[in-house]
Amino acid sequence: MLISHELFGFMSPELSNQIMEDTFGTDKEVYKATVAAIAQARKLRPIFLQRQPRAQRNKVIVETLARPGLAAAADNILRNWLLKNQTQLLKDFLDAAGVEHEDGIVENLPEEISAESLENGITTMLEKHPKEAAIVYLHAFNSMNDCTWKNLDEMLKKDDRLQF
Repeated sequence: MLISHELFGFMSPELSNQIMEDTFGTDKEVYKATVAAIAQARKLRPIFLQRQPRAQRNKVIVETLARPGLAAAADNILRNWLLKNQTQLLKDFLDAAGVEHEDGIVENLPEEISAESLENGITTMLEKHPKEAAIVYLHAFNSMNDCTWKNLDEMLKKDDRLQF
């Protein structure tokens, strides 16, 4: 299972740019907080990054988010992007896996899930959504929640459908 900063290192430039653009469009506060964290990590003033063209700025942000020291910022931006821009992906996975949720948000995550339910969720998600977004979600889901599903962790390591 990859954690958030590792995900930024593995995902395609297209997806990482989409995440940044979506965040810029739907949650300027999270975007600004991320720019501030990146500026601090690079020992720059935030205004220096803010004045760069957005495509160039996003590239610098993503490169920096891939560093272990920025795991909290990477967690925050991924969580925000998934909840605000990938709600249908979350809902499709959870519905097919039989996990109760409200608009993709789970109050009481089961500590385990059957192999059949997990397979249903993954297959449905891969049929309906881009593979790379599904992979990012599954890794984020398993690493950011209090409980980790061991069978999902195994699938993320061994299932060819779930590799970048």
